[in-house]
Amino acid sequence: MARKVIVDCDPGIDDALALCIALFDPRLEVLAVTAVGGNTSPERATLNVQTIIGQLDPKRWPRVGAASEPDGGLPVDGRYLCGVDGLGGIEFAVAERQHLLPSEKVICDQVRAAPHQVTIVALGPLTNIARAFARDPELPTLVDRVVMMGGTVSGPGNITPAAEFNIYCDPVSARAVFRAHCTKTLVPLDVTNRAVLSYDLFNRLPEENTRIGYFVRQVLPPAFRAHRQNLGLEGIHVHDTVALMSVIHPDLFTTREMAGDVETQGDLTMGMTVFDRRRVPSWRRNMEVAVEMRTEEVVDAIIGDLATAAEYAGPRLADL
Repeated sequence: MARKVIVDCDPGIDDALALCIALFDPRLEVLAVTAVGGNTSPERATLNVQTIIGQLDPKRWPRVGAASEPDGGLPVDGRYLCGVDGLGGIEFAVAERQHLLPSEKVICDQVRAAPHQVTIVALGPLTNIARAFARDPELPTLVDRVVMMGGTVSGPGNITPAAEFNIYCDPVSARAVFRAHCTKTLVPLDVTNRAVLSYDLFNRLPEENTRIGYFVRQVLPPAFRAHRQNLGLEGIHVHDTVALMSVIHPDLFTTREMAGDVETQGDLTMGMTVFDRRRVPSWRRNMEVAVEMRTEEVVDAIIGDLATAAEYAGPRLADL
């Protein structure tokens, strides 16, 4: 039986790659894709979600939720790695839908419709999850699990010396979700940084005459250029796709129960994830945290799942 999921994301090339897999994976039933501001503005994130779904055209279209501005605004965006529009500056055609429900409303509706069955895969800032929990205080007890890409345990941040991008974008919401009484898994930078996709990836991607192959071959080259120019990397990180792999292939990850919280203030430490790892901790353990992964197997799983997605998605319409 397919696992019911909501993908909450801020596309982002990495998020787009994750959606290529999630929307066609037979082990997942994607009920909704909810947009959140992060890599791009809330308005652009909403448009990008619609663009990706329209380009991939899955057999069962998920519900779409519209992003709105975090209460404190977005302190930073990720377009330095994702291009001016979040998708590498590629001008895809899109039929923009009007009058979309807010993301937090879509999350509440879908979880209420299938209590204790829905996993929320949070690949961006936690704005929508916190708002959904505030909107419906019983919701945390009705969610099967929240899987979050974000934070660090021991390593440095990637947007400040102390903070990871997703948590830094909305630390108040992140703290609310960390403290919520629901089952949670965190996939931090300590793990996701280990997976780097190199240039030989292009030899392993689906063919360009498939929907998946055509789309990823459009959006990935700008990501490689940006990682080289901005980070000096001869490859790309795919943090969000790795987090999705922890849902589809949990056997490739090792997790540990930890007690975590988020710093919401401080010139140097805002957005920092803090874990009580003392011999006798005073904080309650509140989440599973991924601490190890079989890196080569995770990368192989990403490639393999893209190939499977390409088979399910089929050829480009132009090639029929």
